[in-house]
Amino acid sequence: METIVVKFGGTSLASAEQIKKAVDIIRADPARRYVVASAPGKRFSDDIKVTDLLYACYDQAAAGGDFADTLGKIEARYADIIRDLGVAFDLAAEIAVLQEHLSTAPNRDYMASRGEYLNSRIIAAYLDRPFVDPAETIFFTEAGVLDEEKTFRTLGERLAALPQAVVPGFYGVMPDGAVRTFSRGGSDITGSIVAQAVRADLYENWTDVSGMLSADPRIVEDPRVIDHITYTELRELSYMGASVLHEDAVFPVRKAGIPINIRNTNRPEDHGTMIVPWADRSVKKRVVTGVAGKKGFTSIALEKSMMNSEVGFTARLFTILAEHGIAFEHCPSGIDTISVVVNTAHLQSARDDILISIQKELEPDAMTVEDGLALIAVVGNGMVYSKGTAARIFKALADANINIRMIDQGSSELNIIVGVEEHDYEEALRAIYRAMEPLM
Repeated sequence: METIVVKFGGTSLASAEQIKKAVDIIRADPARRYVVASAPGKRFSDDIKVTDLLYACYDQAAAGGDFADTLGKIEARYADIIRDLGVAFDLAAEIAVLQEHLSTAPNRDYMASRGEYLNSRIIAAYLDRPFVDPAETIFFTEAGVLDEEKTFRTLGERLAALPQAVVPGFYGVMPDGAVRTFSRGGSDITGSIVAQAVRADLYENWTDVSGMLSADPRIVEDPRVIDHITYTELRELSYMGASVLHEDAVFPVRKAGIPINIRNTNRPEDHGTMIVPWADRSVKKRVVTGVAGKKGFTSIALEKSMMNSEVGFTARLFTILAEHGIAFEHCPSGIDTISVVVNTAHLQSARDDILISIQKELEPDAMTVEDGLALIAVVGNGMVYSKGTAARIFKALADANINIRMIDQGSSELNIIVGVEEHDYEEALRAIYRAMEPLM
């Protein structure tokens, strides 16, 4: 029998009405055997996510303040869901546990995890499916990273004994028994872990959009939905912020070769976006998959005569950055020139020390530091098979009277990245998208 793992995001489970939609989706296909649930998200624009209320509750308790009002809001959210679903669930007992925890030794991760925990308990009762607690099945090491071997063995054995189950997202357990959460959005990671543990045929990620878009809809009007995308393309676009998935969620299922389908809970008839391990013929026919970008970069450009014959020059430059905990984003170079592009916010804490070290250790003939850069990536597996893609990009920017400050292309020809000044970013993204749209 086919096995599908389904994960529902916070907006998909924000109210009883939304939960009923999710349950209809689950029951529509018997293969949807394992459900991963998020905490209730926003019901409307000015609403507060339950996870944010839980964080606020912890902050108030940790500061010795009165948390009763905030805890009451959390209780009311779940009480509404329980009432409207008509499910039997002892919420008072669960709130009493939270109150006792907050009054004694509050733990931030534990409190944050209760949003997923409670929502999953309620959904499990409504579906009449077993509840599996990640505090017993998903393990972190002492260093706070996922213990993959122990997790996949334990969770796999637990779920193998259950034909169906509901698993809360977002958290696991430390070796000392303390609950630990993933970073925000980490329910996507849990869904991916569950999918690998049960060797799923498909991982469905249900959210409030009908798949990944080929550009930021806040900047580009009505961008196309991407029907198929490879894991490598997803990684390139999500690095630039163009993803509806938590980045770390890709790796467990990518390792296992499990496809991901991003779907819309409110429009289940839409096919969404299929994320696949490899590009098939239809994907290769498409030249460009998407365009994405972000602001906030700094370029450090060095010039030095005979740089190419100075063994170890680039290695020493990277060592200086590494010693200050700075990762570089891109590194375009020439015979006697090299530039490193870094995240401006990351650079700030050690900016002066880094620049002094570069001057002292590398003795460049000239060094130029430029802030206010934005990077735009054009991504597509099909670019390697097509001529003239770069020319289209450069012509589009020239026609829009936008100056290119940096050009970088990976050796795989999967992407082309251009740097522009931040004040040109939005117009540059629109110009590039318009030029690339016929190739999508």
